[in-house]
Amino acid sequence: MTIPLKEFMAKSLADPEVKREFDALEAEFAIASELIRARARAGLSQAELAERMGTSQSAIARLESGRTLPSAKTLIRFAEATKSKVELRLTAA
Repeated sequence: MTIPLKEFMAKSLADPEVKREFDALEAEFAIASELIRARARAGLSQAELAERMGTSQSAIARLESGRTLPSAKTLIRFAEATKSKVELRLTAA
């Protein structure tokens, strides 16, 4: 039996320990989401983006999964390859 994602998330996040861990990863999820949106805007597959960046499709997949945080240099290369612009802001918590 499968459970819809929203139902699974609601049930999982009801556990305070799971919620705490999930919240701790918020920044990584935000970065990964921005990378995915930039690639989608550019109309590129992971393989096409990897070719433009001189890397592998699996490296792009790791960046987009949030498992690997990009360096500033990688962010700049990603932005150039997707015809995007890197902006960095630190805001009060």
